[in-house]
Amino acid sequence: MPKCKLLVIWHSRTGGSRALAEAAAEGGGAAARLVPAERVEPADLLAAQGYLFVGPENLAALSGAMKEMFDRCYYPCLGRLEGRPYATIICAGSDGENAQRQLDRIATGWRLRRVADPLIVNTDAQTPEATLAPKTIPEDRLAEARDLGAAMAEGLAAGIF
Repeated sequence: MPKCKLLVIWHSRTGGSRALAEAAAEGGGAAARLVPAERVEPADLLAAQGYLFVGPENLAALSGAMKEMFDRCYYPCLGRLEGRPYATIICAGSDGENAQRQLDRIATGWRLRRVADPLIVNTDAQTPEATLAPKTIPEDRLAEARDLGAAMAEGLAAGIF
């Protein structure tokens, strides 16, 4: 398993979360490793020094693929990740708060340490057509994701977290 400082784990159905994750990984540079949620194994989490979880809110909860990644990796990593830093990006159609709370509860179980305010990107997708349509994330929001990835990587490199 390759060692990395920052593991950027993402899931996306319509491209919004993927674009945000790619921007965050770009900001993290060589320190970042971008891995889709369905490919993450406990060894990936154990090899990283910090985490950026990026996913959509679906039906007021984390997407199934993100939740499945946590379900698959939770117990093998329990008691082995304490104190490691994390941050989150949620791509939501209207709110994002429930997915954010759900993710924070999982991170609390692992005893991870939040090191940045949650980033919630609202796409205003309120109809079935808009919800299922490919998402284009505005450049200013992608810049926020890049900045978050850079801050996480810099903080890990400097030993701040």
